[in-house]
Amino acid sequence: MAHSSDYEQTPAIDFSVGEFTGALGDSVTVFPIVVAIGALTDLSLTHLLLGFAVFQVVWGLYYGLPMSVEPMKALAALVIAGSLTAGELAVAGLLAGGILLVVGWTGTLGRITQYIGQPVIRGVQVAVALILLETGIQLSLNSVPFALIAVAIAGIVILAGYHRASALVVLCVGVGITVAQTGLPTPVYPTVAVDLPNTQALSIAAVEGTIAQLAMTVGNAAVATSLLLSDFYDADVSADELASSMGVMNLVAIPLGAMPMCHGSGGVAGKYAFGARTAGSNLILGVIYAIAAVIAVGIVAAFPLSMLGVVLALIAVELGRAGLKTDHLALTIGIGLVGLVANVGIAFVLGALGYLLLQRLQ
Repeated sequence: MAHSSDYEQTPAIDFSVGEFTGALGDSVTVFPIVVAIGALTDLSLTHLLLGFAVFQVVWGLYYGLPMSVEPMKALAALVIAGSLTAGELAVAGLLAGGILLVVGWTGTLGRITQYIGQPVIRGVQVAVALILLETGIQLSLNSVPFALIAVAIAGIVILAGYHRASALVVLCVGVGITVAQTGLPTPVYPTVAVDLPNTQALSIAAVEGTIAQLAMTVGNAAVATSLLLSDFYDADVSADELASSMGVMNLVAIPLGAMPMCHGSGGVAGKYAFGARTAGSNLILGVIYAIAAVIAVGIVAAFPLSMLGVVLALIAVELGRAGLKTDHLALTIGIGLVGLVANVGIAFVLGALGYLLLQRLQ
C-alpha cells in the first residue's frame, strides 16, 4: 500500500481554524446517518462513533492528507429502512471489506470499473436516496410540529447558502431540544469485545446489499476520491490503494462493533471546501467523534424521531442530486426506481446488464 504525494512537502499536520472547519465538512453526513442508525437499530452508537474516531486518525496519519471516512451509504440506508438486520449489515460489511482488500492488493479495480458504467453507479445512488427519503418521510409523520420546525431550520440554512450543512444543523438543534427536555446525559464508557455475526446473517439480503454497496464504493469511494485527492492536494493515491485501505478498515472495525465504512469523494470535497489542508483535520474530527461516543447515547435515546426523519430526507436529497449527474438519465432513474420498489441488488444487476446492452447498441 505504498503511496506518494507532492503534497507531503507541506506540513502533514496543522491545527488551524481551517482544519477545524474542514473537519466539520466531513461530518455533515456522517453524524446524521450514524445517529439515525443508533436511534432506529440495536447497534451501539458508542461503538459506531468510536470506529469513525479511530479511523479518522489512522488514515489521516497514514496518508498525511485530509482523508475522508464515511458510512457505506447503501448499507446504511438498508439497515435504517429495516431491509437489513444488524447481523446482515455486519456480514455485508465484512464481505465488502474482503472483496475490496483482494481487489486493491491485486490491482484489478481498473479492470472492474469498465463493466460498471457511470449511469449504473449513479442509479444505485438514486435508489439509496429514494429509500432514505421514504424512511425519512415516514419518520417525519410521527410528530408534524417537530418536523415543521426541522424543515424551517433547514430552509433557513439552505437559503443562507449552506445546503450541505443543513442536515447537521437540524441534528444539532434536535440535540439541543433533547438536552433541554432530558438534561445532560450520563457519559457511557465503551467496552472492547470481538463479536462476529452468526451464520444465519449470511443471507441473500446481505449479499444483495454487498453488491449494491460495492457498485457505489468503486465509483465514489475509490475512483472519484483518488481523482479529488490529486486535484485538491496533488496527491498520488491510487483507487486500488484506497480499496485496500477500505478493506483493512472494515475487516478490523466491524468485529469490534463499528459499522461498514469507506472513503468518499463527498467527504474529501467537504473537508477541502471548509478549509482542511492537512491531516490535522482528521485528528480533530477523531477527537470530536470520540467525545460524542461517550456522551451521545443518552441524547439519541430521546431524540425526536420526526426531526430525524427530516435529517434523513435532507441527506436523501443531497445524495439524489449527486446521483442525477449522469450520462444517461433514463437508465439512472430506472435503476433508482427498481431499487425502491424491489431492492438495490436487483436494480444494480439489471442496470449493469442494461448499460452493457446500450454500449453494444451504440
